[in-house]
Parts: sequence; C-alpha cells; structure tokens
Amino acid sequence: MNWVVYIVKCNDSSMYTGISNNLKRRLDTHTKGSGSKYVRARLPFKLIYTEECLSRSKAMKREIEIKKLDKKNKELLVELYNKKKELL
Repeated sequence: MNWVVYIVKCNDSSMYTGISNNLKRRLDTHTKGSGSKYVRARLPFKLIYTEECLSRSKAMKREIEIKKLDKKNKELLVELYNKKKELL
C-alpha cells in the first residue's frame, strides 16, 4: 500500500502537511470539515504538493521533515515540485 505526503494551502495562505493512504478520501474529508481542526478553520484549501512513499513509516518521517521547514523553504519545495511536474 502506498502512502502520500501532501501539502494544502489554506484560505489564510498557511500550509498544512499531512499523510494518507487514500488522498482523494482524505481531501474529501477535509473539504467536508471533518478532517483536521487546522484545515477546518481555514477552508477552502488547495492541494499544492504530493509525494509518494512506500510505507506509513516513511511517510510519517517525511511529514515531520517537511513540518520542520519554515514557510519560505516549504514554498521553495512546492515551487521545485511544480517545475518538475511541468518537465514531465
């Protein structure tokens, strides 16, 4: 089972990082307001980053790494991710 680390940009321009093994379901949960309290208070949001991981453990470790980044470095990570997507 693959896991995904994701970042959403909330209505107040803050970013929320999470993990899921079913991203569509998790985003639907956030949209309905029954996901995390953080996102619920800052709806609507936009998915801006995803990264696949082979296990829950690896996804959790990567989530922690990303959460430790300051906002400027998170924005840089997202920018590089989007440039890479454009090249593919």
